Amino acid sequence: MTKVFLSLLALVPFLCTASPADAGESVLKGKKILFVYGGWEGHEPRQTMEKLKPWLESEGAIVYYRDDLDAYTDKELMESIDLVIQTWTMGNLSGEQERGLLEAVRNGAGLAGWHGGLGDAFRGNTEYQFMVGGQWVAHPGGKVHYDVIIKDKKDPVTKGLKKFHMHSEQYYMHVDPGVKVLATTVFSGEGGAPWIKGVEMPVVWKKSYGKGRVFYSSLCHDAADFDVPEAMEIMKRGIKWAVR
Repeated sequence: MTKVFLSLLALVPFLCTASPADAGESVLKGKKILFVYGGWEGHEPRQTMEKLKPWLESEGAIVYYRDDLDAYTDKELMESIDLVIQTWTMGNLSGEQERGLLEAVRNGAGLAGWHGGLGDAFRGNTEYQFMVGGQWVAHPGGKVHYDVIIKDKKDPVTKGLKKFHMHSEQYYMHVDPGVKVLATTVFSGEGGAPWIKGVEMPVVWKKSYGKGRVFYSSLCHDAADFDVPEAMEIMKRGIKWAVR
């Protein structure tokens, strides 16, 4: 309880300096969002979706929840949405499904997601990985203790936040050097991989793909990780940034 209280206090500076737009009508109000969840069950796709569902609906978003990838082949739907939120680890994306998603983002829809649900999906689709900006390759030691370091203290996604702690999978990723890195982590070298000791790895980033905005956080292996206030706050802000 004490740790959660202290984590909440870390958010106070941002809350006290919110812009008039933040204090007024939500940028999500009336926006059409496609929330696609599924894939490997170890990442609790339904449970993590349900962590965000009440917030999205309270913000006034119009959300379509789909547990199948054929949503990406629905041309009318994909042309109408403002944002895709995806949590679908591994799995296979057909050519038609991939084209539908890529085209929507290129044409201006946003894309947001976390952990393996965006950063370890569709391992055989390299254009998809190009769009996301990175791909998971390892998490030495499984669930470990690690810190998240805020690198960009001025960006709206991370403004007012301070370094915080996680006990979860610490993702080692292959990352596009063109992404804008907002937060990082440093590997201890434990977990059977001493050669990566001291490596600083991007954790939160944003980038463009065509006309679309892409937001990614490697945090939140499972639904319980969203109980870390900073992890949830970063995801909420990233979603708001990604939508136009």
